[in-house]
Amino acid sequence: MSTSQAIVAGWMESPTSAVNDEARRCAEDEALAALVDQYAGTLYRVAFSVLRNQSDAEDAVQETFVRVLRHRDSLGEVRDHRVWLIRIVWNIVLDRKRRAKTRPETDDVAELARVLPSTGLSAEEIAAAAQHHAHVLACVEKLPTKERQVLMLSAFEELTSVEIALVLGISESSVRSRLFRARNLMAGLLEHQRSLR
Repeated sequence: MSTSQAIVAGWMESPTSAVNDEARRCAEDEALAALVDQYAGTLYRVAFSVLRNQSDAEDAVQETFVRVLRHRDSLGEVRDHRVWLIRIVWNIVLDRKRRAKTRPETDDVAELARVLPSTGLSAEEIAAAAQHHAHVLACVEKLPTKERQVLMLSAFEELTSVEIALVLGISESSVRSRLFRARNLMAGLLEHQRSLR
């Protein structure tokens, strides 16, 4: 085949190849949009449970999907998208938490009001619920890091032991033992707070 024939053959294949690439990109974009629709709320809750700041949590979710976008060619290889995405956002928020260790955490009352149910409650009930919520979060923060991580993923995100093990990269038996310790410690901390009132 001469050079000119090869060029013509390349031109002839190029539009078909370009159409296939475009169709593949469209399918990948639709898959990514479906992931965002389905898991953005879950990822936000995971990020907020660690960062305790609305804008930081939103940034972490956005960074998660930016990373997914960079690796969208491998989306078809992922068996459980939920666990995969939670692991990504978990690593992002832990990195941010480590970098911002010296920054004091403050409770965002507006954020607490947003996540607490408000229909049919009086102002006093809303305030009491917000105060109880703040006490529970304060107790969670007092837990040792390993136990706190497992409890947050189990209680806040309702992940199974297997899923938590995948997110944290530990064994399932380690998850169960840390969760047992975390629940016992939480019971003691909450009882201690009740006795102080």
